[in-house]
Amino acid sequence: MKKSHIYGPVPSRRLGLSLGVDIIPFKVCTLDCIYCQLGPTTKKTTEIKDYFSKKEIISQIKKRINTASRIDYITFSGSGEPTLNSKIGPLIKEIKKFTDIPVAVLTNSTLLTKKKVRESLKEADLVVPSLDAATQDVFENINRPHPSLKIKRIIEGIKKFREEFKGDLRLEIILVKGINDSDSHIKALRQAVNEIKPDKVQLNTVIRPPSEKYAHPLTRKEMEKIKNAIGKNCEIVAHFKRKGLTPEEENLHNIILDMICRRPVTVEDISGSLGRHKNEILKYIDMLKREGKIKAVTYENNDYYEPK
Repeated sequence: MKKSHIYGPVPSRRLGLSLGVDIIPFKVCTLDCIYCQLGPTTKKTTEIKDYFSKKEIISQIKKRINTASRIDYITFSGSGEPTLNSKIGPLIKEIKKFTDIPVAVLTNSTLLTKKKVRESLKEADLVVPSLDAATQDVFENINRPHPSLKIKRIIEGIKKFREEFKGDLRLEIILVKGINDSDSHIKALRQAVNEIKPDKVQLNTVIRPPSEKYAHPLTRKEMEKIKNAIGKNCEIVAHFKRKGLTPEEENLHNIILDMICRRPVTVEDISGSLGRHKNEILKYIDMLKREGKIKAVTYENNDYYEPK
């Protein structure tokens, strides 16, 4: 059975309706972040490889573009760090040949130290590098990196990419209570932000069930305080509220299961993405639970569904 490299379009708090492109095996990453919604990293590596068939990935993207009612971004994200795939540059170039839909890349920034990686992303329309730490001790506590990775070099890599990249660069900072939100660390982050000069800084916190139970979210008030401390062009990422699309595919059972297998989702997430009433989605949720394929996890008073 061929791997599905695409998922959605799904509602994104930043990108509207985003068609996800997954080009890395599940949880192959350079980091093992304590807040990761996908759980612990199973293979921590910095080795860049050709993981999957470029032809197969492009074929799946084309097929979904032809059947989806609306896609706001084609987004490289998913199961691991997308820049670990050596074909990400050629894939972006190929997508540009057959669609005008903008291409986004969500990256943890760790490989932007490499010139080849920076060059591979230059034709993307939007790149969202993350930077949760500005000091090595905080970096190790929140992101649990591969031993070879140093935050000082990573910040330098983001700065170089900012100088070279002509598209939209939005720096994401994910805040975890008691881990990277101290006044002294926010001051260090602000200094890094000032040096990088992104188009926007987007503050996020723990929204979905995290890899570690001790990874807790900040309150809105705490986020506002940090937003003001970071300063210019800084925003708190809001929840997605737009109405989603109605899928052309009739097999909602498989579509919903595919969404749940990609990341923990609520009934509201699924309903918004597929443009279907919550009661209809709940019927499929009950069916999948009876089949033993999914389970419910309660986090911050919300019910999320994930594979069993």
